[in-house]
Amino acid sequence: MEKRKLSFWEIWNLSFGFLGIQMGFALQNANASRVLQIFGADIHELSWFWIVAPLTGLIVQPIVGHYSDRTWTKLGRRRPYFLTGAVLASIGLVLMPNSDMFTAFMPALWVGAGMLMIMDASFNIAMEPFRALVADVLPSDQRTLGFSVQTILIGIGAVIGSWLPYVLTNWFGIANTAEPGKVPLSLMLSFIIGAIVLIISILITVFTTKEYSPEEMDLINGDEEEEDVEEASLLNIFTDFKNMPKTMRQLSWVQFFSWFGLFGMWVFSTPAIAHHVYGLSLDDVHSTAYQNAGDWVGILFGIYNAVSAVYAFFLPAIAKKLGRKKTHTISLIIGGIAMISIYFAPNENWLILSMLGIGIAWASILAMPYAILAGSIPLRKMGVYMGIFNFFIVIPQIINALIGGPMVEYVYGGNPIYALVISGVSFLIAAALVYKVDDVDDTVLTNK
Repeated sequence: MEKRKLSFWEIWNLSFGFLGIQMGFALQNANASRVLQIFGADIHELSWFWIVAPLTGLIVQPIVGHYSDRTWTKLGRRRPYFLTGAVLASIGLVLMPNSDMFTAFMPALWVGAGMLMIMDASFNIAMEPFRALVADVLPSDQRTLGFSVQTILIGIGAVIGSWLPYVLTNWFGIANTAEPGKVPLSLMLSFIIGAIVLIISILITVFTTKEYSPEEMDLINGDEEEEDVEEASLLNIFTDFKNMPKTMRQLSWVQFFSWFGLFGMWVFSTPAIAHHVYGLSLDDVHSTAYQNAGDWVGILFGIYNAVSAVYAFFLPAIAKKLGRKKTHTISLIIGGIAMISIYFAPNENWLILSMLGIGIAWASILAMPYAILAGSIPLRKMGVYMGIFNFFIVIPQIINALIGGPMVEYVYGGNPIYALVISGVSFLIAAALVYKVDDVDDTVLTNK
């Protein structure tokens, strides 16, 4: 039995939940540091507050992948997991900007950090089964298109999420400042809207997408050796990790440096741009100027996500022309140079040019590694290996979280702009490592 080819709109519905996931993720990435600073976090502490989220993902992801490979319910195999993740993430989105409600029990800063943990872990719970779903449902020659469509929807959702606080303030007149210790109303409403969109978009995928049953998957896998059910325990994750395919090991280093750079950008962009470009004091977080800088960072994040959505439309054609590896290499080089260029921007408007390059790298990071990986791992273990692959997303974030704040304080002299420069260098290292990857499933024809 072979997998049937899906129409473009079937693939669109298959991945539509990613729009809501990334809208919430973008709200978190662009604004979590600002919210934590409002609740009292110092600049050198920011990365530490972010650490619990990737640490939770490190534990949760392979477990979710393992059990989603062996789950079959009325909702299917993958859908119960990303629906659960969406519900939990929505709760985190609603409660994080309202953390001061719980000050009778603990400081708002700690509640906010806890909500950040819940959100990030839940986004990961929802995200990886989605990627496994694409690999489950689509035939090999449609996987690049499938992951590119995911990237398009990620870009659309991220643009909406990133721009929402700015739009609510500048188009609808909703205040972006509040008394010390309080989150501005525009930011609070943005998180609530993000939670609503997240649930709706996930439900669209849940009710419009059909997964293959276990019996159908057995017929599709046909010649694959049947796994011994008695050995299908959670402890097999360690065996699977040890026996991961060669391509996956090679991609792990590419992912490590890619996500080390992304984490630095997400954590330090607001204080870095407010201080280095706007010339503001890092202690002036409650001022209108600082909040305007934070809103502009949201606009910039929306721009790079918009670019990624557009670029994702062309990724299948570019990959067909150049090959997946060369496409990813070039994209990462462009992104690395663009990230470093933030240091040299004469004013905030010039940062738009930097975001164009970062958007190209972001689109490729979200699509190319997964398109390469999917062809190198057994279909029967797609979920657990996608979960294990997440190790190489969260481990670099954990390392950056541990050293990022102290580096800003003790190495960079308190100037977070250098954290963004290091992020750009990290992208360039990732680009160099792509050429060591063996893309076993790349049936791309290149022009010579």
